[in-house]
Amino acid sequence: MNIVDREAAGASIVSVGVSMSADPDTAVSEAVSQLPDQGICFILVFVPECLDTTGVAAALEKHLPQTLAFGCTTGGQITPQGYADNALMLVSFPRDHFRCSSTLFEPLKPVSIEQTALAAQTLAQRFQTTAGWRRFAITIADGLSKQEDTLVAALEAGLGDIPVFGGSAGHGLAFDVTYVLHGGAFHEDAALLLIVETDLLFEGVEFDHFMPTDRQLVVTAARPEDRIVSEINGAVAAEEYARLIGYEVADLSPRVFAENPVLVRNLDNWHVRAIQEVLDDGALTFLSAIENGLVLTLARGKEIIETMDAELTVTGPRGEAPHFVLGFDCVLRRLEIEQKQLGVEASEVLRKRKVLGFNTYGEQHGGVHVNQTFVGIAFFSSGHKIDL
Repeated sequence: MNIVDREAAGASIVSVGVSMSADPDTAVSEAVSQLPDQGICFILVFVPECLDTTGVAAALEKHLPQTLAFGCTTGGQITPQGYADNALMLVSFPRDHFRCSSTLFEPLKPVSIEQTALAAQTLAQRFQTTAGWRRFAITIADGLSKQEDTLVAALEAGLGDIPVFGGSAGHGLAFDVTYVLHGGAFHEDAALLLIVETDLLFEGVEFDHFMPTDRQLVVTAARPEDRIVSEINGAVAAEEYARLIGYEVADLSPRVFAENPVLVRNLDNWHVRAIQEVLDDGALTFLSAIENGLVLTLARGKEIIETMDAELTVTGPRGEAPHFVLGFDCVLRRLEIEQKQLGVEASEVLRKRKVLGFNTYGEQHGGVHVNQTFVGIAFFSSGHKIDL
């Protein structure tokens, strides 16, 4: 079934296909059957942890042989009905309103800022402009590459006025391997850059639900290239972090990290630096850039559902709701929501606000890689008649 129908979604511009099948070919076939037969510019493909990527790639070639497909494996999906774990989701963008050009950075490690910025700039310059249309860029990177900070800074430099939005590919909560879809295949140690041109108006959305406290942690020993912190405040990192949040080291887990993140300050803005895991020697691994001497601040959370609903209440120039919001939502936000048994409420907000997307291992916007943040693009009519 096409879950985003015209009546329920206010005549949505994009079409969505969703399947819960555990068989790749069946899942792709079912999802494709919910999409238009023609007029597709490209599709975004969000793959659940349970599906084999080789099978998905073969099925896409079989059922959508002439269609551009981009996407990734995910930490979860945001379907028209809200959060899901085992849903293959295809989102089709029509040629009437979208054009695109893409490139793949592979291997991703190590990122060359100069070469990446030049490649992005060249892609944008060779992509012929359409009068009156606007551009944005989507980036999706291997979520375990530890290269997103440098990548998004390089893309921002190369693309200039073109805003960049993105998310890091995931794989449930396994944190073992992630893949990016480009050119008919899934790639590890890679990143996708997709420049999109549209006649629609769009607006960026970015928010988290944390506020700084007065408790600070200074990184006194770290391996920045691996995002590993071995000492905080001169003590073993896990022990000091656990002490400050009132836990035992043995009790530290992704759920504890999700509810007790640390923040870094950038001018007047605070960004989350999420902790991934505790290593055997008591060091902590992070999902964003870390360095010696960095001052971290423990955060306290605001009400997550109320914050989500308020921040997603975006409107267009005539006060209208968006046609849809393409969302990159951190998997640790969802983990906190589930821990608090708020999944039904969160899904209702996402459904009501017409959010489509996936749960990430990190988010990119404004030249910065962050964690435990929602990043999105809200799309509105441009003012002239749109045929639906």
